Amino acid sequence: MITIAQLTRLPRRFLKYYDQQFLPLLEKTGLSMREVHVLLFLANHPGQDTARDVTELRGLAKSQVSQAVEVLTDRGLLARRADGEDRRIIHLEITGEGAPLAREAQAVQAACGRRLLAGLAEEEQAVFLGLLERVLREMEELGAEKERWT
Repeated sequence: MITIAQLTRLPRRFLKYYDQQFLPLLEKTGLSMREVHVLLFLANHPGQDTARDVTELRGLAKSQVSQAVEVLTDRGLLARRADGEDRRIIHLEITGEGAPLAREAQAVQAACGRRLLAGLAEEEQAVFLGLLERVLREMEELGAEKERWT
């Protein structure tokens, strides 16, 4: 039987492992993990390209996203573009200079996932990922339910 201690340990251990996989890239580029998170979010979620999208969907604080966008823009890895219909909305786009770095970060991310699941047979991986998706959906529903009552 799974314990609450196991469930609470899982995200911490995963994040520690995940962040460690990016250390060579961080050392090479001088970027922080927060900046890589923003870059990866934009690379992995086409069409969700505002700081607000990153904040809401990635779960980073607005100030953290703002700082990361500033660094990435100053380094020429991101560009800001005003929305054609609503000038208050600023879209973020990975520049030609930032694209290779985004692809490299995506490769690290993909390798991380492959390594974590390497000990499972292909069928086991499919079952695990399906069950994980169900648990995550349930957590989201419970969170939405709680928000309705508060």
